[in-house]
Amino acid sequence: LLIRHFEEKAGEAYSLGQIGGFCHLYIGQEAVAVGTIAALRPDDYVVSAYREHGQALARGIAPRAVMAELFGKATGCSKGKGGSMHLFDARLHFMGGHGIVGGQIPLGAGFAFAAKYRGTDQVSLTYFGEAAANIGSFHEALNIAGLWKLPAIFVIENNGYGMGTALKRAAAITDLYQRAASYGMPGTEVDGQDVVAVKEATDAAVARARAGDGPSLLELRTFRYVGHSMSDAASGTYRSKEELETSRQRDPLILLETRLRERGALNDSSLAELEKSVTAEVEDAVRFADESPDPDPNELWT
Repeated sequence: LLIRHFEEKAGEAYSLGQIGGFCHLYIGQEAVAVGTIAALRPDDYVVSAYREHGQALARGIAPRAVMAELFGKATGCSKGKGGSMHLFDARLHFMGGHGIVGGQIPLGAGFAFAAKYRGTDQVSLTYFGEAAANIGSFHEALNIAGLWKLPAIFVIENNGYGMGTALKRAAAITDLYQRAASYGMPGTEVDGQDVVAVKEATDAAVARARAGDGPSLLELRTFRYVGHSMSDAASGTYRSKEELETSRQRDPLILLETRLRERGALNDSSLAELEKSVTAEVEDAVRFADESPDPDPNELWT
Protein backbone atom coordinates (compact mmCIF):
# COMPACT_ATOMS: atom_id res chain seq x y z
CA LEU A 1 0.00 0.00 0.00
CA LEU A 2 2.88 2.35 0.76
CA ILE A 3 4.47 1.60 -2.61
CA ARG A 4 1.19 2.22 -4.46
CA HIS A 5 0.50 5.58 -2.81
CA PHE A 6 4.14 6.64 -3.07
CA GLU A 7 4.23 5.92 -6.80
CA GLU A 8 0.94 7.68 -7.45
CA LYS A 9 2.30 10.75 -5.67
CA ALA A 10 5.59 10.51 -7.57
CA GLY A 11 3.65 10.51 -10.83
CA GLU A 12 1.77 13.60 -9.70
CA ALA A 13 5.01 15.35 -8.68
CA TYR A 14 6.58 14.51 -12.03
CA SER A 15 3.61 16.05 -13.86
CA LEU A 16 4.06 19.20 -11.76
CA GLY A 17 7.73 19.46 -12.72
CA GLN A 18 9.04 18.65 -9.24
CA ILE A 19 10.79 15.53 -10.55
CA GLY A 20 13.03 15.76 -13.59
CA GLY A 21 14.70 13.26 -15.87
CA PHE A 22 13.31 9.77 -16.27
CA CYS A 23 10.72 8.25 -13.96
CA HIS A 24 9.60 4.61 -14.21
CA LEU A 25 6.72 3.81 -11.85
CA TYR A 26 6.09 0.46 -10.15
CA ILE A 27 2.29 0.59 -9.97
CA GLY A 28 0.91 -2.94 -10.40
CA GLN A 29 4.14 -4.76 -9.59
CA GLU A 30 4.13 -4.24 -5.81
CA ALA A 31 3.76 -7.93 -4.95
CA VAL A 32 7.06 -8.70 -6.66
CA ALA A 33 9.11 -6.37 -4.49
CA VAL A 34 7.30 -7.14 -1.24
CA GLY A 35 7.22 -10.92 -1.68
CA THR A 36 10.85 -11.30 -2.72
CA ILE A 37 12.39 -8.95 -0.19
CA ALA A 38 10.30 -10.45 2.63
CA ALA A 39 12.22 -13.70 2.03
CA LEU A 40 15.63 -12.07 2.51
CA ARG A 41 17.77 -11.25 5.53
CA PRO A 42 19.01 -7.71 6.17
CA ASP A 43 22.56 -8.71 5.13
CA ASP A 44 21.52 -10.18 1.78
CA TYR A 45 22.27 -8.16 -1.35
CA VAL A 46 19.64 -6.58 -3.60
CA VAL A 47 20.45 -5.05 -6.98
CA SER A 48 17.94 -3.76 -9.50
CA ALA A 49 17.24 -2.01 -12.77
CA TYR A 50 15.69 1.43 -13.23
CA ARG A 51 12.12 0.63 -12.03
CA GLU A 52 13.26 0.29 -8.42
CA HIS A 53 11.29 2.76 -6.26
CA GLY A 54 9.09 -0.02 -4.88
CA GLN A 55 12.00 -2.31 -4.17
CA ALA A 56 13.87 0.46 -2.36
CA LEU A 57 10.85 1.11 -0.14
CA ALA A 58 10.31 -2.60 0.50
CA ARG A 59 13.96 -2.95 1.47
CA GLY A 60 13.52 -0.26 4.09
CA ILE A 61 14.84 2.95 2.56
CA ALA A 62 12.76 5.72 4.14
CA PRO A 63 10.07 7.29 1.93
CA ARG A 64 11.59 10.70 2.71
CA ALA A 65 14.98 9.62 1.37
CA VAL A 66 13.49 8.05 -1.77
CA MET A 67 11.25 11.01 -2.57
CA ALA A 68 14.06 13.49 -1.93
CA GLU A 69 16.24 11.55 -4.35
CA LEU A 70 13.51 11.75 -7.00
CA PHE A 71 13.40 15.50 -6.38
CA GLY A 72 17.20 15.66 -6.79
CA LYS A 73 17.73 16.95 -3.26
CA ALA A 74 20.75 16.65 -0.97
CA THR A 75 18.74 14.61 1.56
CA GLY A 76 18.07 11.87 -1.01
CA CYS A 77 19.46 8.38 -0.53
CA SER A 78 22.02 9.08 -3.28
CA LYS A 79 22.51 12.71 -2.22
CA GLY A 80 20.37 13.91 -5.10
CA LYS A 81 22.93 12.82 -7.68
CA GLY A 82 21.24 9.64 -8.86
CA GLY A 83 17.59 10.42 -9.25
CA SER A 84 14.83 7.96 -10.08
CA MET A 85 16.99 5.28 -11.68
CA HIS A 86 19.87 5.21 -9.18
CA LEU A 87 18.60 4.66 -5.64
CA PHE A 88 21.31 3.24 -3.35
CA ASP A 89 21.71 2.42 0.33
CA ALA A 90 24.76 0.27 1.04
CA ARG A 91 23.86 0.07 4.75
CA LEU A 92 20.74 -1.86 3.77
CA HIS A 93 22.67 -3.83 1.13
CA PHE A 94 20.49 -2.20 -1.51
CA MET A 95 23.10 -1.93 -4.22
CA GLY A 96 21.22 0.33 -6.51
CA GLY A 97 19.09 0.79 -9.54
CA HIS A 98 20.94 0.70 -12.85
CA GLY A 99 19.85 2.37 -16.06
CA ILE A 100 21.62 0.16 -18.61
CA VAL A 101 19.39 -2.75 -19.59
CA GLY A 102 20.95 -5.91 -18.20
CA GLY A 103 23.96 -4.04 -16.84
CA GLN A 104 23.15 -4.97 -13.24
CA ILE A 105 22.94 -8.74 -13.81
CA PRO A 106 26.72 -9.40 -13.66
CA LEU A 107 26.84 -7.21 -10.55
CA GLY A 108 24.30 -9.50 -8.89
CA ALA A 109 26.49 -12.48 -9.73
CA GLY A 110 29.46 -10.54 -8.36
CA PHE A 111 27.83 -9.94 -4.98
CA ALA A 112 27.01 -13.65 -4.82
CA PHE A 113 30.64 -14.48 -5.63
CA ALA A 114 31.81 -12.15 -2.87
CA ALA A 115 29.55 -13.91 -0.35
CA LYS A 116 30.81 -17.34 -1.37
CA TYR A 117 34.44 -16.17 -1.42
CA ARG A 118 34.11 -14.82 2.14
CA GLY A 119 32.39 -18.00 3.29
CA THR A 120 29.17 -16.33 4.46
CA ASP A 121 25.69 -17.67 3.71
CA GLN A 122 24.48 -14.39 2.24
CA VAL A 123 22.33 -14.40 -0.88
CA SER A 124 22.30 -11.97 -3.80
CA LEU A 125 18.97 -11.16 -5.47
CA THR A 126 18.94 -9.36 -8.83
CA TYR A 127 15.87 -7.86 -10.51
CA PHE A 128 15.57 -7.17 -14.21
CA GLY A 129 12.86 -6.89 -16.84
CA GLU A 130 12.11 -9.55 -19.44
CA ALA A 131 13.82 -7.52 -22.17
CA ALA A 132 17.15 -7.99 -20.37
CA ALA A 133 16.99 -11.72 -21.14
CA ASN A 134 18.03 -10.74 -24.67
CA ILE A 135 21.23 -9.14 -23.39
CA GLY A 136 24.48 -11.08 -23.61
CA SER A 137 25.44 -10.32 -20.02
CA PHE A 138 22.29 -12.16 -18.85
CA HIS A 139 23.59 -15.43 -20.28
CA GLU A 140 27.17 -14.79 -19.23
CA ALA A 141 26.19 -14.04 -15.63
CA LEU A 142 23.83 -16.99 -15.32
CA ASN A 143 26.38 -19.31 -16.90
CA ILE A 144 29.15 -18.39 -14.45
CA ALA A 145 26.70 -18.40 -11.51
CA GLY A 146 25.65 -21.94 -12.38
CA LEU A 147 29.20 -23.11 -13.03
CA TRP A 148 30.42 -21.82 -9.67
CA LYS A 149 27.18 -22.57 -7.79
CA LEU A 150 26.88 -18.99 -6.60
CA PRO A 151 24.20 -18.08 -4.01
CA ALA A 152 22.32 -15.94 -6.51
CA ILE A 153 18.66 -15.44 -7.33
CA PHE A 154 17.83 -13.90 -10.68
CA VAL A 155 14.33 -12.39 -10.83
CA ILE A 156 12.68 -11.61 -14.16
CA GLU A 157 9.90 -9.07 -13.62
CA ASN A 158 7.93 -10.03 -16.70
CA ASN A 159 5.36 -7.24 -17.06
CA GLY A 160 4.67 -8.33 -20.62
CA TYR A 161 5.89 -5.29 -22.48
CA GLY A 162 9.65 -5.25 -22.38
CA MET A 163 11.06 -3.17 -25.19
CA GLY A 164 12.36 -5.31 -28.07
CA THR A 165 11.76 -8.70 -26.46
CA ALA A 166 10.13 -11.90 -27.64
CA LEU A 167 9.88 -13.33 -24.14
CA LYS A 168 6.10 -13.06 -24.16
CA ARG A 169 5.90 -15.97 -26.59
CA ALA A 170 5.62 -19.49 -25.16
CA ALA A 171 8.46 -20.79 -27.33
CA ALA A 172 10.79 -18.09 -26.04
CA ILE A 173 9.87 -18.91 -22.43
CA THR A 174 10.54 -22.61 -22.99
CA ASP A 175 13.90 -21.81 -24.55
CA LEU A 176 14.76 -19.54 -21.64
CA TYR A 177 14.11 -22.29 -19.07
CA GLN A 178 16.10 -24.77 -21.14
CA ARG A 179 19.02 -22.36 -21.20
CA ALA A 180 18.74 -21.82 -17.44
CA ALA A 181 18.84 -25.56 -16.92
CA SER A 182 21.95 -25.78 -19.09
CA TYR A 183 23.52 -23.16 -16.79
CA GLY A 184 22.81 -25.37 -13.80
CA MET A 185 19.77 -23.73 -12.25
CA PRO A 186 16.01 -24.32 -12.06
CA GLY A 187 13.67 -21.91 -13.78
CA THR A 188 10.30 -21.26 -12.15
CA GLU A 189 7.27 -19.32 -13.38
CA VAL A 190 5.40 -17.57 -10.56
CA ASP A 191 2.19 -15.51 -10.32
CA GLY A 192 3.76 -12.13 -9.71
CA GLN A 193 0.45 -10.58 -8.64
CA ASP A 194 0.12 -12.93 -5.63
CA VAL A 195 2.48 -11.74 -2.89
CA VAL A 196 2.19 -15.05 -1.01
CA ALA A 197 3.13 -17.08 -4.11
CA VAL A 198 6.09 -14.76 -4.69
CA LYS A 199 7.24 -15.12 -1.08
CA GLU A 200 7.01 -18.92 -1.17
CA ALA A 201 8.93 -19.20 -4.45
CA THR A 202 11.64 -16.86 -3.16
CA ASP A 203 11.84 -18.77 0.12
CA ALA A 204 12.66 -21.93 -1.86
CA ALA A 205 15.29 -20.13 -3.95
CA VAL A 206 16.87 -18.60 -0.84
CA ALA A 207 17.02 -21.99 0.89
CA ARG A 208 18.69 -23.50 -2.17
CA ALA A 209 21.27 -20.69 -2.28
CA ARG A 210 22.08 -20.84 1.45
CA ALA A 211 22.50 -24.61 1.27
CA GLY A 212 25.20 -24.18 -1.36
CA ASP A 213 23.12 -25.72 -4.14
CA GLY A 214 23.54 -22.78 -6.47
CA PRO A 215 21.46 -20.12 -8.20
CA SER A 216 17.79 -19.96 -9.22
CA LEU A 217 15.86 -18.15 -11.94
CA LEU A 218 12.39 -16.85 -11.04
CA GLU A 219 10.11 -15.49 -13.74
CA LEU A 220 7.44 -13.43 -12.00
CA ARG A 221 4.47 -12.74 -14.29
CA THR A 222 3.22 -9.29 -13.38
CA PHE A 223 1.62 -6.23 -15.02
CA ARG A 224 2.34 -2.54 -14.81
CA TYR A 225 -0.71 -0.27 -14.87
CA VAL A 226 1.24 2.70 -16.17
CA GLY A 227 3.42 3.35 -19.19
CA HIS A 228 7.01 2.24 -19.52
CA SER A 229 7.96 5.68 -18.21
CA MET A 230 6.14 8.94 -17.61
CA SER A 231 6.54 9.78 -21.29
CA ASP A 232 4.62 6.67 -22.34
CA ALA A 233 0.82 6.45 -22.29
CA ALA A 234 -0.75 3.74 -20.13
CA SER A 235 -2.85 2.54 -23.06
CA GLY A 236 -3.76 3.40 -26.62
CA THR A 237 -0.43 2.64 -28.29
CA TYR A 238 0.69 -0.99 -27.91
CA ARG A 239 -2.05 -2.13 -25.51
CA SER A 240 -5.74 -1.43 -25.30
CA LYS A 241 -7.71 0.18 -22.52
CA GLU A 242 -9.72 -3.06 -22.28
CA GLU A 243 -6.57 -5.09 -21.64
CA LEU A 244 -5.51 -2.68 -18.95
CA GLU A 245 -8.89 -2.85 -17.22
CA THR A 246 -8.93 -6.65 -17.38
CA SER A 247 -5.50 -6.81 -15.75
CA ARG A 248 -6.74 -4.68 -12.86
CA GLN A 249 -9.02 -7.53 -11.82
CA ARG A 250 -5.85 -9.16 -10.49
CA ASP A 251 -4.47 -6.08 -8.77
CA PRO A 252 -1.97 -7.38 -6.17
CA LEU A 253 -3.42 -5.10 -3.49
CA ILE A 254 -6.96 -6.37 -4.10
CA LEU A 255 -5.81 -10.00 -4.09
CA LEU A 256 -4.06 -9.53 -0.74
CA GLU A 257 -6.95 -7.52 0.73
CA THR A 258 -9.38 -10.30 -0.20
CA ARG A 259 -7.14 -12.94 1.36
CA LEU A 260 -6.75 -10.95 4.59
CA ARG A 261 -10.47 -10.26 4.86
CA GLU A 262 -11.29 -13.94 4.39
CA ARG A 263 -8.93 -14.79 7.26
CA GLY A 264 -10.33 -12.10 9.52
CA ALA A 265 -7.06 -10.16 9.57
CA LEU A 266 -8.48 -7.06 7.90
CA ASN A 267 -11.76 -5.13 7.96
CA ASP A 268 -13.04 -1.75 6.79
CA SER A 269 -11.83 -0.02 9.92
CA SER A 270 -8.30 -1.43 9.92
CA LEU A 271 -7.97 -0.79 6.18
CA ALA A 272 -9.04 2.82 6.67
CA GLU A 273 -6.39 3.21 9.37
CA LEU A 274 -3.75 1.78 7.03
CA GLU A 275 -4.82 4.14 4.26
CA LYS A 276 -4.70 7.11 6.63
CA SER A 277 -1.25 6.19 7.94
CA VAL A 278 0.26 5.56 4.52
CA THR A 279 -1.24 8.71 3.01
CA ALA A 280 0.24 10.78 5.84
CA GLU A 281 3.66 9.14 5.39
CA VAL A 282 3.69 9.87 1.66
CA GLU A 283 2.51 13.47 2.12
CA ASP A 284 5.28 13.93 4.68
CA ALA A 285 7.83 12.56 2.20
CA VAL A 286 6.73 15.06 -0.45
CA ARG A 287 6.93 18.00 1.99
CA PHE A 288 10.34 16.86 3.17
CA ALA A 289 11.64 16.55 -0.39
CA ASP A 290 10.20 19.89 -1.47
CA GLU A 291 11.74 21.71 1.50
CA SER A 292 15.13 20.00 1.33
CA PRO A 293 18.16 21.86 -0.10
CA ASP A 294 19.73 21.20 -3.46
CA PRO A 295 23.08 19.38 -3.43
CA ASP A 296 26.07 21.59 -2.73
CA PRO A 297 28.22 22.18 -5.84
CA ASN A 298 31.13 20.56 -3.98
CA GLU A 299 29.25 17.25 -4.25
CA LEU A 300 30.44 17.15 -7.85
CA TRP A 301 33.77 16.01 -6.44
CA THR A 302 32.48 13.28 -4.11
